[in-house]
Amino acid sequence: MLLALDTSTRFVSLALHDGRQVWAESTWLTRDHHTTELAPQLAAMLARAGLSASDLKGVAVALGPGSFTGLRVGLALAKGLVLAQNIPLLGIPTLDILAAAQPPFQGRLCAVLEAGRGRICAGFYRWQANAWRHEDGPLLTTWQGLVEGVQGPVYFCGEIDPSGSQAIRRLGAQASVAKPAASLRRAGYLADLGWRRLKRGERDDPATLAPIYLSQPEGSAP
Repeated sequence: MLLALDTSTRFVSLALHDGRQVWAESTWLTRDHHTTELAPQLAAMLARAGLSASDLKGVAVALGPGSFTGLRVGLALAKGLVLAQNIPLLGIPTLDILAAAQPPFQGRLCAVLEAGRGRICAGFYRWQANAWRHEDGPLLTTWQGLVEGVQGPVYFCGEIDPSGSQAIRRLGAQASVAKPAASLRRAGYLADLGWRRLKRGERDDPATLAPIYLSQPEGSAP
């Protein structure tokens, strides 16, 4: 059983995946309570599935970009579990999780996360060989700065606030936006990505795996 956990922003997500299907998934909006909510939610999920930490064969964790505090909490729990159980740790960039949930599109995909203080994190992808392949980013910018550099058809997904929607509308017909359900980061997709790495025999070193930060750490970031 693979555990996937994503604490990159105020949207937190957990999933259990056995390589064939997702056994359980939970996604919720936290008010900066990652530290107090994450472990109890994980314990409840394992209990509902009739599992314990000893049943885990690996842990996939979102690496960011994202909140300094959120990423630190998630990575600390992931490292603690893999060291205690002697199982593989698999780090996945957060924007890759958003991209994995999107359908094929003839153009570029832009995955977005809020970064606080009117800023966003963005990454660009192209559909190649039946998957979204990373092309550029992650970038720390603003909605105005992001849309000014957009050329050709672009499909946006992720954390798009009203100012983002307004900026995207200015692009006209060359821009389209994912439905809200497809823009929610779900740990089930993180688990899919982590399982593929696990099958290839890959693993990350808990001693050196670090979060992806695009600015100086700020505990108040989303």
